[in-house]
Amino acid sequence: MELVNKTRLVGGYTTSTDKTGREWLVVVAKGTYGIPDHPGHAPRLLEQQAPLIMADVFPGEPSESAALYENDFALHKPRCDVLLNGHCHAPNGELATEVNVALKVGTLVKAFKVIGARIYEDSALSHSISKPVPFTTMPITYAQAFGGVDRTHADPAKHKWYPWNPVGAGFYPAANSAQTNGLPLPNTEELERPVTAPHEHYKPMAFGPIGRAWRQRIQWAGTYDQAWLDHQFPFLPEDFDLRYFQCAPEDQQIDYPRGGEEVALLNLSDKGRSAFRLPANLKLAVLVVFHDDSTREAAAVVDTVILEPDANRLTLTWRASSPLGRNIKEVAKVIVGQTADQFEQAKANEERMRGKQHFKSLAQLIAWTKEAYPPAEEEI
Repeated sequence: MELVNKTRLVGGYTTSTDKTGREWLVVVAKGTYGIPDHPGHAPRLLEQQAPLIMADVFPGEPSESAALYENDFALHKPRCDVLLNGHCHAPNGELATEVNVALKVGTLVKAFKVIGARIYEDSALSHSISKPVPFTTMPITYAQAFGGVDRTHADPAKHKWYPWNPVGAGFYPAANSAQTNGLPLPNTEELERPVTAPHEHYKPMAFGPIGRAWRQRIQWAGTYDQAWLDHQFPFLPEDFDLRYFQCAPEDQQIDYPRGGEEVALLNLSDKGRSAFRLPANLKLAVLVVFHDDSTREAAAVVDTVILEPDANRLTLTWRASSPLGRNIKEVAKVIVGQTADQFEQAKANEERMRGKQHFKSLAQLIAWTKEAYPPAEEEI
């Protein structure tokens, strides 16, 4: 199968199988834009485009860190993931102990507090938290959010991990006061619910992808039991939900953007406040051309938005998933950036260049034949 890309985007494809065993052609296109400096300016495609990601990318060991990027070839996302990789920047670059950050994309508005490094100062008689260490920049990842693994118990079998964020800090349910003394608290927390106790549960606050095995995501993966092995394997379980492919937290998922949505950032770059809009036209045609010359237009939607303010970079990912009759061998080529009408017109133009006449219908052929080869007078 040939992939023809008529755009400046990076394109690719794969096949995937759904829970019914049906095979799908998944076409992905990705555009990397510069974040404009002024609110009235539109993002522009960069000369250097980011490649498609074939495997999840982690900043450290996969078991000990959250992904920076997930691979680009999910079967389908029911909504659009909005993600941000970056830092909190204290206003005017001056030292601060607390800074509020906020992200807005279309209908999405999310804000939380970023706090300097703190530790528990506990003893048998008292429980307290140290004063935050002032900072000018602070990474915003799940390593700075509430969660982690409690390893305070002497028996490793009794270590506990926080299922909503096992790579964070601040979760010490098995620790006594002497054991929590000196242990770190998270650097991010909800605006209205500060982290104050090592035994409580708090919402992890970050803007990046949720781990595939974390509680808030694994709930959509389905049931892998003996019944699945007996009746459904090797396909996905019958109760698999496509929401599993959403890697953004639920409060960072929006309807597919149509173009022109407002984006606003607070203390997420050295500019302090910044605002712009997504590109005005997000329509992208994807055409599947079969070996029998039939065509099918696949609906491509933007289902992943990644903001990286520190790099002045915005990435948009389009996805079109098209069911296959049998397998990918029935497809001759996929064209990114061309509709069926444009394809037919291009084919007609090509045939004219070769000296061939192209007809859209039998009636058009008959009419052309009568005009080109009129009958002899005796036959009229």
